[in-house]
Order: sequence, then structure tokens, then C-alpha cells
Amino acid sequence: MADLPQSSAQTTFAYEDLAIGMSATLAKAASEEDIAKYAEISGDNNPKHFEEAFAARTMFKTSIAYGFLSAGYISVVPGTKLPGAGAIYMEQNLKFKAPVRIGDMVTEHVEMTALNPEKKLAIFHAQCLIRDVVVIDGEVTLMVPGHS
Repeated sequence: MADLPQSSAQTTFAYEDLAIGMSATLAKAASEEDIAKYAEISGDNNPKHFEEAFAARTMFKTSIAYGFLSAGYISVVPGTKLPGAGAIYMEQNLKFKAPVRIGDMVTEHVEMTALNPEKKLAIFHAQCLIRDVVVIDGEVTLMVPGHS
């Protein structure tokens, strides 16, 4: 099944309109501003995210984005594109495979792999990529409202 359009407009699908293989993609740059906002909101002030001198002594040799900031990018796709407004995030299982550095363009991709009609759940394979490199790989489960 083809990817959904990548416009910024919000899309909403009812549970009955979903099919295995549907997918959606969105890209977002990991900006210094987003990292600063995440630090302020979360209270996580680990210097590896915003102090270059400290970060230079880490295994990554430069500042990196918060893993959960990058993981949060994944939730944008199901919340605004597939299935869209009204879907409730129920579960997320992720593996962090590589760092996201400030300025990296992160592409979030979700593809529906299973449906549970009794509970109106949609299960997606979810990934964040920088070019061809998978930086986050996992699965998300959403409860999706139906037509009725």
C-alpha cells in the first residue's frame, strides 16, 4: 500500500478505514531550540545535550539530542497522519540504535502491521531514520475510534 501524502494537513482515519500495510512518513530537524525546550520541560539538564565541551568527552564526541525527544517525533505521525486525531497512544516499545545530533533531519516512518478488531487497536512498526540509518526502531500500539 502506498504512503499517505506528506502534507502538513491533519488526517483522520476511523478504525474501519484502516488496513495492514498503510504507512505514513514525516521529517523533522533536531534543532537546538527543541533540545532546549525539552530540557526545560523535562528537567533533564544532562550536559551531553547542550554543552559541547562536555559532549566532546563522551563516546559521541558532540552534543546529541535527547532520545525521548527523537522518540516523541514518532508520536507525531500517528497523532496527525495515520490514524490521526482521536487515536490514543497505548504502548510504545523502542530500541535506540544510533544518536541523533543537533541539526540532523530525522524521518519518522510508521507502517501498520496488525489490527485487533475486538479492542480497535492498530499496531505499527515505527522507525526514525537519518538518511538510510535507523536510529530508533520499534512498535507502537494505538486505540483508534470507529465510525460509531
